[in-house]
Amino acid sequence: MPPKQVQKNPMKDKIQIVAAVLILIGGLAAFYLLADKPMIARVGAMLGLFVVAGLVGYYSAPGREFGQYAVESVDEAKKVVWPSRKETLQSTGVIFVFVLIMALFLWVVDWSLTFFLTKFIGQG
Repeated sequence: MPPKQVQKNPMKDKIQIVAAVLILIGGLAAFYLLADKPMIARVGAMLGLFVVAGLVGYYSAPGREFGQYAVESVDEAKKVVWPSRKETLQSTGVIFVFVLIMALFLWVVDWSLTFFLTKFIGQG
C-alpha cells in the first residue's frame, strides 16, 4: 500500500506547528499555574493539552510525515533478529571477563612502570 500523499501548504503547516508548540507550552504553564489544585488536576490539564498539541501537530504535513516515519520505524524494528537470552548472557559474560583481564593487565603495567621508574630515578 503506497503512502498517502500529503498536500503541502507551507503557511498552514507553519501556523499549525506554531499553534501546537504554543499549546504544548500552555500545558506546561497550566501545570505550574494550577499549583493550588490537586496533583491529578494539574497532571490531567497538562496531559490533556499535550494530547491536543499532538493532534494539532499531527494534522500538519510535517506531522503526518513524522507519523509515517514512526510507523515505518516500528515495522523495521520488528524485522530485527534479536539475540536470545542465552546469547545475551554469554556475550555479557565474555565482555566482563575481557574487561577484568584488561584491568588486571593495565594494573600490572602501571605498577611495574611505577616500580622501575622510582628505582631508576632513585626515589623510594
